[in-house]
Amino acid sequence: MERKTAKDFDPNVLLLFDAYVHGAIDRRAFLEKASKYAVGTVTAAILLDELNPKFAQAQEVAKDDKRITQEYVSFPSPQGNGKTNAYLVRPSSAKGKLPGVVVVHENRGLNPHIEDIARRVALADFVALAPDALAPLGGYPGNEDAARELFAKLDQARTRKDFLAAAAFLKAHPACTGRIGVVGFCWGGGMANALAVRLPDLGAAVPFYGNQPTAEETAKIEASLLIHYAENDPRINAGWPAYEAALKTAKVKYSAYTYPGTEHGFNNDTTPRYDEAAAKLAWQRTIDFLNQHLR
Repeated sequence: MERKTAKDFDPNVLLLFDAYVHGAIDRRAFLEKASKYAVGTVTAAILLDELNPKFAQAQEVAKDDKRITQEYVSFPSPQGNGKTNAYLVRPSSAKGKLPGVVVVHENRGLNPHIEDIARRVALADFVALAPDALAPLGGYPGNEDAARELFAKLDQARTRKDFLAAAAFLKAHPACTGRIGVVGFCWGGGMANALAVRLPDLGAAVPFYGNQPTAEETAKIEASLLIHYAENDPRINAGWPAYEAALKTAKVKYSAYTYPGTEHGFNNDTTPRYDEAAAKLAWQRTIDFLNQHLR
């Protein structure tokens, strides 16, 4: 079956899907509003199914790939939820310590796609740690709708402390040099920005289409930033002018790219919003950037 892309959907359906994914409307509202764009035998339910992630089809690095060593770890988070969990991956061929990268998921927790991203980071010769924000609620439930519902129940302040604990865990891990960065997507992009604000020793932060910090928070950033945006993402892009102005005022070192013709989530290769050319370029820039600032 030929893989669908964003161009196969009415732009209004993509906006509705973005609203649904981020909790602005529920499933029933999506189906009701999307029905006007359903043509022929394609129902609104089919549109939703086509837009939802297909994890197995997009996996790049299998969990049993011999090139990686992986484990699920737990560690204390006394200021957050007491303790939390993460997926730790590193290249099996590593002879010494490596820089670390915290990989931060979207607003569904540690799903198979983000685990795959962590494995890709590890194969770029880093120690990758992908925490699960949903750990205090039992972890990623295996279903995207259920994950979004759980996500809304999180205490975001405590969750932020869990990710600070994750960064500290990775920095101190015996496989890590102590030099760490962060890459995050959507909600995780916002978390990457938040960690840059709160961790003065962070080496690099790479937010993909993430919410921006305030000007007061931005002034605290010491890490170098590589910022990725989609062109067709009004919800997130509305915050960029103020963020860019604050970065310039604070003299933060940053590079920012907006990828023409792309949708929010363009790096996520499990959904039709994936843009192969933009994603590959953004990913190469990301790995080059992490190499530059963490080695």
